[in-house]
Amino acid sequence: MKSVKFLFVAVLLMATGVIALPQTAPQKSGGPKTETFKVWGKCDMCKDRIEKAAKAEGATSASWDVKTAMLTVSYDPSKTSKDVLSKKLAAVGHDTEKYKADDKVYNALPACCHYERAK
Repeated sequence: MKSVKFLFVAVLLMATGVIALPQTAPQKSGGPKTETFKVWGKCDMCKDRIEKAAKAEGATSASWDVKTAMLTVSYDPSKTSKDVLSKKLAAVGHDTEKYKADDKVYNALPACCHYERAK
């Protein structure tokens, strides 16, 4: 009989403890965002410039593929965005899906970096 009372009290205490735990709201996923988009370029010098510019604008990681011209970036959306990154890349001479680099900046790139531009 003592063991039954003990078991009953133990279960009661555990149930009360669980009920008394503070209820917390589920946290929003605020982790880094990863996106891939086209950035025109041609060579390893372009790769270095593109990745460096993306990181300078707040990307935590940036990897540009020379063959596909696709840039994969991870960033904190509270600090930067795909749009801001695209503008920065255009500012250093590389056309993106959304922004075209200024002709003067593009023409100042080394000759090996001149890619075929859309009209």
